Amino acid sequence: MNTTQKVAIVTGGASGLGFAIAKKFTESGILTVIIGRNENKLQKAADELGELAHTISFDLNEASGIPELIQLIQDRYGRIDILVNNAGINLKKPMLDVTVEEFHKVLNTNVVSVFVMSREVSKMMIAQGEGSIVNISSMAAQYGIPKVIAYTASKSAIEGMTKAMAVELSPLGIRVNCVAPGFIVTDMTATAFKDDPQRKEKILSRTPMGKMGDPSDIAEAVYYFSNGTSSYVTGAILAVDGGNSIGF
Repeated sequence: MNTTQKVAIVTGGASGLGFAIAKKFTESGILTVIIGRNENKLQKAADELGELAHTISFDLNEASGIPELIQLIQDRYGRIDILVNNAGINLKKPMLDVTVEEFHKVLNTNVVSVFVMSREVSKMMIAQGEGSIVNISSMAAQYGIPKVIAYTASKSAIEGMTKAMAVELSPLGIRVNCVAPGFIVTDMTATAFKDDPQRKEKILSRTPMGKMGDPSDIAEAVYYFSNGTSSYVTGAILAVDGGNSIGF
């Protein structure tokens, strides 16, 4: 392994925003480890991304196994320069019908795994003297959206964690930032809009640019936070949303 080769980890990198981020990284010469649960999807993504894409099948809900996972990546590639905490799940359901088990499941995937991944990767980055962590939030953390109470709680936590992590880790050479995607054309948004055309129309009507975004828009923002052009930026939350969060 060439120790000058930058190494990135992208969770949930086999599809949607994660795939777009991994694509931007590999096209930029960054060795990118994509993590997901579905081996077939991972392999298909790697075949499309090329030789700089490497895969590891792992369920991030198994938090106790994350330290071993990160050690494996460190041993295999020699360094970890970038962590993108992208993996997440949604639950579209009226608040009064959400069970405690469902609420816990969303928070475990979207919050607990992000904390443990960041904690373990930070240990490696501190030894290197530098690193960049990029978390993925959502418009759900910017304003109230009905029927996504657990997802909203999780993404609000991500934005708070970003700031807290940045304060602790930046003096140690690790920048921590967050990208808050607006409504992007992905399978997740397609599911959210299924049988709910009024929801989509409402979103577009309050988006000044009048359209949904492309996964590549998010990838470009994540790449900015991941390289030297943002060397004096930490603890920032960047909305990439066509103006949705400030729309009326």
